[in-house]
Amino acid sequence: MESVFRTWKTSRELYLDYFNNYTLEQLNKIPNGFSNNLIWNIGHIIVAQQALIYKDSDLEGYIPNELFELYKPGTKPTGKTSQNEVTELKELLLSLIKKTETDFYDGKFVNYNERMTGTGFYLTSLKDAFEFNNYHEGLHLGFMVNIRKFI
Repeated sequence: MESVFRTWKTSRELYLDYFNNYTLEQLNKIPNGFSNNLIWNIGHIIVAQQALIYKDSDLEGYIPNELFELYKPGTKPTGKTSQNEVTELKELLLSLIKKTETDFYDGKFVNYNERMTGTGFYLTSLKDAFEFNNYHEGLHLGFMVNIRKFI
């Protein structure tokens, strides 16, 4: 699992660069031909990780339900994300890694509910979920690379 966590940390550091290199206006901009923006992709990978790892393990995660509702699969940006929400997402981006890693090594994850993802991956275990999470974050990073070309 160490390599899975290492990959996840690297991914999140790449996402952090968007907070450091783009303005609030740029984070919120939805370019023509796209259905979302940079900040939505970041919020989405945060809530998706919490669902994949915690909810599917019948555990309470670390994000407010309101945030989950804004960024869960099937959603799109509904308005401009505020600076306060951007700050919250930036903090969650890295802090959730440490919390999840601690919970994992403390044995907090006991059950995992097998399921099919929206993209057709069948997850049978927590390890599957962690590996799929890294794949999912890579997909969204690719979307963001494309979006940034147009902002």
